[in-house]
Amino acid sequence: MKGIRYPENADLRQLLRFSDKDGLIWLGEHRMVLLHSAALSELRKELIDSVGAEQARRILTRMGFASGLRDAELARKIRGAGSLVDAFVVGPQLHMLEGCVEVEPVKLDIDGDAGKFYGEFIWRQSWEAEVHVQQFGEVDHPVCWMMIGYASGYTSAFMGRFILFREVECAAMGSGHCRIVGKPAEEWPDAHELTPYFEADSIVGRLLELREEVEAMRQSIACPRRIPNLIGASGGFRSAYELVTKAAATNVSVLLLGETGVGKERFARALHELSPRKDAPFIAVNCAALPDELIESELFGVERGAFTGAHASRAGKFERADGGTLFLDEVGELPLPAQAKLLRVLQEGEIERLGDERIRKINVRLVAATNVDLQDAVAAGRFRRDLYYRLNVYPVTIPPLRERASDIPPLVEAMTARFCSLHAKRVAGITDKAMLALKSHRWPGNVRELENVIERGVILAPQNGWVEVEHLFVGAIPTPASHACIDKSGKLGEQTSGSGGRNLTDAVLDAGISLEALEQDILQRAVQRANGNLAAAARMLGMTRPQLNYRLKKQSAQSGDSAVVD
Repeated sequence: MKGIRYPENADLRQLLRFSDKDGLIWLGEHRMVLLHSAALSELRKELIDSVGAEQARRILTRMGFASGLRDAELARKIRGAGSLVDAFVVGPQLHMLEGCVEVEPVKLDIDGDAGKFYGEFIWRQSWEAEVHVQQFGEVDHPVCWMMIGYASGYTSAFMGRFILFREVECAAMGSGHCRIVGKPAEEWPDAHELTPYFEADSIVGRLLELREEVEAMRQSIACPRRIPNLIGASGGFRSAYELVTKAAATNVSVLLLGETGVGKERFARALHELSPRKDAPFIAVNCAALPDELIESELFGVERGAFTGAHASRAGKFERADGGTLFLDEVGELPLPAQAKLLRVLQEGEIERLGDERIRKINVRLVAATNVDLQDAVAAGRFRRDLYYRLNVYPVTIPPLRERASDIPPLVEAMTARFCSLHAKRVAGITDKAMLALKSHRWPGNVRELENVIERGVILAPQNGWVEVEHLFVGAIPTPASHACIDKSGKLGEQTSGSGGRNLTDAVLDAGISLEALEQDILQRAVQRANGNLAAAARMLGMTRPQLNYRLKKQSAQSGDSAVVD
């Protein structure tokens, strides 16, 4: 397929958005960074000088490969409904838009169904060839390593199989331009010499493994038994975790404080797992979920015949937790009679079942939790002062998620993996823009709310695709910020990011849609969204039901449709 002409790149230019107010550059939902080519030149030189040309080539190739993978996702998303060629050339067009090189197609034979691919392109103005010559002069081998990695990564992701590009001409070798050829790896007779550059290097990989092992040893010294369900590295998280680890070796009662959803039960379980009681039971009780008349029997047990309905003797939560840990969540909701009995248990280490006079000794570590201010409850007479002082011996405050934004990325990573496994789903990850939205959210529901949002995102994201902002905040996407987009002349113009950064009016005009056709489409879509409810559709459009009915009848008459709209 020769004589390829690029489609108009307005759809791609509008993906690239600049926001000088918050210092962010976006390509779709992925964050970009503008760097001086001189800085990249220094990086290349430093890599070559420190680890050698072969290792440097491998590192840069893999960097480019990763970048190409990301852009291939955009290609499918932006032009997936069009021709295969128009969708594929998103890669070369984006490579140019990103300032890497001018790409001239020479030949492109592509068959998605059969998995066949052959591509040949000329590169002009290659930044890699230019900076390499500046640093090392002309050489006898191709040097556009990162860009070859990009072409291979992009095409491999686009085709769903490994497509290997190689540079058959390079401007750094004295040619007037670079020329690249790509085809399936098995069609290259010397593929075994090239594929190692796309694989993790044994030396560099081993160095990274050693660094991870050293870091793991350091962490094991600081936190000998880090609990997998507790994830975080922020100052507030570490402070709470250190208090829990110090209390674990003792028998002190612990009071966990914090807003709803911060993970108080997970900290309680961590305390239990880190303690000598780890092999004994951990019993959790939500005091707010128990009716007042059942709280005492649930906590302390009941003897047969103690009250109507007590047909058998039953041990309470304290007895079941004997030797282990009892977690009382929402302890501030306990009624005053139950508070008096709880105080006696803490002071004497013994209980009496309802309807029984026998004293039973117990050995239980109590962990209590609340999201209310117990001091205010004491002042209001809703909570016993003596019990408050008994529980408040060792308070641990767990900070809300909005105060530990640095913990959100590792939490999101762990939650995404868990929900992918739970729902038999594979996703590529969270886009940069989605992660920024997560870190900017106030999280009134804290970690519990984050879990719900991530689970929804995993479910709504396409298979093997990325979790984007609209998958997370359904119906409540954060307010669009003002961005600058690039026009045909390369100048920046103010636009909002409401529809991927594109001005709606310009988009309609560029599409060549008539005003009547646009109105018809909008009205029909509103009715569809409202499931045929005209009153709801009218509210959606900001008009009255009679006004909508009139417009629909008018459209019906113009189209010759005999259907009557009610």
